[in-house]
Parts: sequence; structure tokens; C-alpha cells
Amino acid sequence: MIITDDEIQIRKGLRMKVNWEEEGFQIAGEASNGAEALEVLRDLDIDVVITDMRMPIMDGIELAKRCQQEFPNVRVVVLSGYSDFEYVRGSLKQGVKDYLLKPVAPDELVEVLSKIRKEVEEEKRIQAESARLRRLVHSQLQEVQEQYLLYLVKEEWLELNMVTERLLQLQLEDLVNENAEVQFVTVEIREKECNPNRLKKLWIPFQMLCKEIAKDHPKTYSFYDPSYANMIHFLQILDSDNRDSPSKLVKEIQQTIKRLLKLETVVGIGNVTCGITNFKTGYISSLLAWSQSQLGSQSQVLDGSNVKDEVFEFSPEIERKLTNGIESVNYEAFKENIYFLLEGDRNLSIMSFTFAANRVLFLLGSLARKYNMETNDFQKIMWNCQQSIWELNSQSKVIEHLLQLAKLIIEKVRVARFSNGKVIVASVQQYLEHHYASEISLSMLSELFHINSAHLSETFKHTVGQNFSDYLVQLRLQKARQFLEDKQLKIIDVANLTGFSNSGYFSTVFKKYFGQTPVEFRNSLDS
Repeated sequence: MIITDDEIQIRKGLRMKVNWEEEGFQIAGEASNGAEALEVLRDLDIDVVITDMRMPIMDGIELAKRCQQEFPNVRVVVLSGYSDFEYVRGSLKQGVKDYLLKPVAPDELVEVLSKIRKEVEEEKRIQAESARLRRLVHSQLQEVQEQYLLYLVKEEWLELNMVTERLLQLQLEDLVNENAEVQFVTVEIREKECNPNRLKKLWIPFQMLCKEIAKDHPKTYSFYDPSYANMIHFLQILDSDNRDSPSKLVKEIQQTIKRLLKLETVVGIGNVTCGITNFKTGYISSLLAWSQSQLGSQSQVLDGSNVKDEVFEFSPEIERKLTNGIESVNYEAFKENIYFLLEGDRNLSIMSFTFAANRVLFLLGSLARKYNMETNDFQKIMWNCQQSIWELNSQSKVIEHLLQLAKLIIEKVRVARFSNGKVIVASVQQYLEHHYASEISLSMLSELFHINSAHLSETFKHTVGQNFSDYLVQLRLQKARQFLEDKQLKIIDVANLTGFSNSGYFSTVFKKYFGQTPVEFRNSLDS
């Protein structure tokens, strides 16, 4: 800590007020005004500043404001006379952590120091734990695994065999079995004092802890969905050996987050489903369970696993009709199918309606990403739609929001059709960015983007400057370079992860492009 006061006698007096080392502090320096204090802060690792209120050049309140901007982790304690008491107290929101009235009483000083010491120690412990977890779980493979899990629960995919192949490449063979029973668990963190800044600060430690917890539970994976703030989602494969595992998982999550981060957790347990094709159903059911939670910061567990399977009906036929309505720029067809699905004479329960509306929202989100529509404004509209689904104040309001989204996407598709292919090519490039390791052909892409394959090939080469196959190989090789930086992955692993059939062919192509083999490239990283 440092002491800041324009009177040297006061600085000496403060040094003698308490036994600083006994209170856990070391006085690292002094300053006669705020400007000098800032210089010390730039040179030393300081946790606390005790400063006088009135000083020349820069006073204590201005120093506190500057600290908040440049050194947000530094605690500022202001000393003030009685006449400045109300002014200083009103400045607590401007970076002042606490205040002491002059003359400073030793017991009051000790009380403030004790409180600050506990806060600093807790923050440093969390930072150290976060760094340890980051080192423990950081892995290129794990990041790609998490991205692919999110893809499976949010995006529309055409061919099951491509998904199966990619799961094997990503060493997620546990998920390939179509008869495997799967359960999703959604976990949200909440803060008792409703302090969003603290939640933001603890977000990465929360992510890291969730990853570590998942590693300790067999056949359990965690992932993050940017659509839902302050949440991590778990996917757990159930078998005869771990039938009670979800309850153990939830208990460990809540106890660990409470103990280490001092945060409350709200947990939604989803319905048990079978196979990859029902991942969306399981994922939405965990979100639906979570959405039934009460407002407030108290920890809660909402178990939706007893909801009947027939509630969650969303046929591939209706999904295809909705998608075709968007892709063929036919708003009326989309609207007709929406009303059939969500209104009509089907007598849907609230749960069934909410589930179906979420499936439509996921589908629209997937199409929006396909056509590069993820702007801040569009995300806001998506979130408003999601909110209306959770709240379910009005069935017609939910349908209205979904139709509004559909109109925006259809307009984007219409523009894409008349952009000389530039928008379509950009969308194809984005698709390849996520699916470069799969067996992708021009005919498959032409079907996906509703465009003639010969025209797509010509447009792609004209727009990008190289043909489709060369572009895909180059993209795979660039991804391979990133994976090679992860020493935990073998060369054969990198080949599989980037879509090459064997390590020999991968090495040949890699050397042709980069002038060195994958092994030579990896060794060069250490030189």
C-alpha cells in the first residue's frame, strides 16, 4: 500500500497508528499529492492507497477517479475532515472504497484494513485459481469440441454420417451411439448483491471450474452458448454405471461455485433423450427447466427430466418446410407453417408451445448465421424474441417476434440472390470455416445454399481468386498449423481434426504449402 498526503507529519503519524505488518500490509511508498501517487502506482504493484481529501495538484477524489480508470483493482481509502464528510461519502461510487474521519482512530483504521485485506486476498486467490485452471484445461482440441457441441444443439445439419465422422475426429466417440441416453444440465451464476461487474470478473473462473468438474465426471462435456449470459451447459451420457450421476454433478457444481467463487447457481436439468438427432430436444428442455426458476439470487435446482417425451414434438418435415420458406424467399409459406405449428387446432400445452417456439428460434438463428446476419441489432431482436418465449405473456406476441425475424432473414436471402453471388460466397466461406474437416463437395453446398453447382464454382473462383478445392485445402492447412501448437496432440490427431485421411498424405500436402513437414514446423516453434 501507499500513503498519500501533502503533510509529511500526517504520513509519519499514519505509519505509527498501527502495526502494518501485523495487519498484513507493507507500506511500499509515499506521495504528497495524487499525481505523485499515480506515478508510484505505475511503477509498483499496489493493492491499497490511503489518501488525504485535500491536496494540491490532484486531490483525493480525483486520484480515486483516475485509479478507477487506470488501476481498477486498487482500493482507495480517503481521509477527510468532518466538513468534507458528506462529499466524500457521495464519492464512494467514483472509485472510493472507504473513508476515515480525521483524526484517524487506530481501531477504525484496523477495521477498514481488515475488511480490505480479506477482499484482496479473496480476489488474488480467485485469480491464482483461474490461472491454474486455465493452464490445466487449455487445449485446442477442447475448444473445438465445445464449438462442435454448440453446433449440434443449435444448428441445422443435413447428413448424420458427416456428424458422426466429425465426432470421431474430435475424439467424441461416446456421442456416436444413437441408442445412448443423454441429459443436458444448464447452470447459471447469480450474485447476491446484483453486481454485474463481479459476475463479469468471475465469468472466466466459472468457465474453468465447469471444465474441470466435467473432466472429473465420466462421459460429461461442458460448452458455452453466447446467446445466454452467465451460463454454462453440460452434456452427460447416462448408462447403468452412472444413473445417479446428474444429481452428483449438480451437487458438486453448486458446492464448488459457492465455496470458491461465493456465487449462487440456478440449475435446469433437462429431459433424458436418445441419440444425436435429439440433442436439440434435450438442450431446449434444460433451458425450459431453468426458465421456471424464481427471480433473485438464491441457488435453485429445477428438474425437468420428468416431462413426457411426447411434449417435445418437432418433426423433420415441418423443419424442412420452415427452412424452405426462408430459402425460397416465400414469407407467406413460412407464416402459414408457423401458424400451423404454434396455433392452429393443436391445443398445445404451454410447455409444448414454448418448446416448439424455441426450436423455431434456433432454426432462424442458424439461418441468420448462415447468411452472416449476426450484428448487434439482430442479436438484440433475437434476445427480445427469446425473452417473449420465456415470459409467454402472449402467444400472438411470440409468433409476431418470430415472423419479424423471418422477414429480416428473408430480406437478407433476397439480397444474397441478387448480389452477383458475393453474399452467397461469403456465406459459403463462413460455412467452411466451421465445417472444413468434413467431406464437403460443391454439390452438397449448392443444395445447402439453393444455387446451381456450376454457377457456384464459377462465382466462388471469380470472387475469392482460387477454386473451391484449393481454398478448402488451404483453410485446412491453416487450421492444422494452429492445432500443431498444442503439443498434447499427435500428428495423426491433427490430420484427423483437419479432414485429412491419413498422416502421410497430410505431411506431404503440408510440406508442399509451407516448405516443412508438420514435425519440422512444430519443432521450429521452440527455436
